[in-house]
Amino acid sequence: MKIIGISLLMMGCLMTFSLGIDIFQGFDVSQAVYNAVSPFRVMEVAELFVLFFLIFLFFAESAYLFIKKRKRNQIKK
Repeated sequence: MKIIGISLLMMGCLMTFSLGIDIFQGFDVSQAVYNAVSPFRVMEVAELFVLFFLIFLFFAESAYLFIKKRKRNQIKK
């Protein structure tokens, strides 16, 4: 679970940093958000499939390790 938390924290910090830079450059908030998500708007279907598949694998592996660790702790008790 630490891996997911750290990854989400890093993503949030980087997105905030990117939005802050855009706002300091004179963009309004809606344009800054649009600039942050625009790379995902031009992806083709195959690229989106690979992206979502990798995200799924990341969360599936984290969930598997969490469940495995939890079961190991229940057996010890």
